[in-house]
Amino acid sequence: MKILMTVGLFLMLTGCEPAQQILSGMNTGSGPLTSAEIASGLKEALRIGTQNGTGKLSVADGFFANAAVKILMPEEAKKVESSLRNLGLGSLVDKAILSMNRAAEDAAKYATPIFVDAIKSMTISDAMGILRGGNYAATDYFKEKTTLPLTNAFRPVIEKALTKVDATKYWNDVFSAYNKFAANPVNTDLTAYVTGKALDGIFHEVGQEELKIRKDPAARVTELLKKVFGSNS
Repeated sequence: MKILMTVGLFLMLTGCEPAQQILSGMNTGSGPLTSAEIASGLKEALRIGTQNGTGKLSVADGFFANAAVKILMPEEAKKVESSLRNLGLGSLVDKAILSMNRAAEDAAKYATPIFVDAIKSMTISDAMGILRGGNYAATDYFKEKTTLPLTNAFRPVIEKALTKVDATKYWNDVFSAYNKFAANPVNTDLTAYVTGKALDGIFHEVGQEELKIRKDPAARVTELLKKVFGSNS
């Protein structure tokens, strides 16, 4: 029966016109699916989706090798980066960029339980709003509910990782001097910069997982059934 719930759920997510009729017609053994049962199915799908999204980023090169989320020097610092490379210090810049991405990858490991807590606290009304919302309704919900706890969890991990390779000190020294003459100052708080970029990357991947659910239901359902229900599928 969980399989039927999941199939109907993803039909609804894709906006399939007869989806509501299909959901209403499914029988759990005691009557049509309730809003609570649909919400339960959605929560399970989101749990798997967020685990997939954060899991991709929490491994080595999860950020660094992913062009969509790779953390680079901020736009305001491009001139400084160019000058350093022209002076033969390109390897130093490359090490700084690598250290920022490694720090984000370390922090990403702490994201899943925070998303799980947000899913657990999701009301039936929240779930139904996500079902009826746009392509990134769930991602927007997560941004609202998890940005603060993610920031609090990420910052100390990122700060520790950056300090370990002296990236924070280097950043502060270089850009404090640069900012004395710059029209557009660079944020000298490297930890804050990397934390913000790490969050952007997390939400980007979660958004991609949500889009898969909505746009490619057949493939997504098959994957979820294998992962969640195993031999029961």
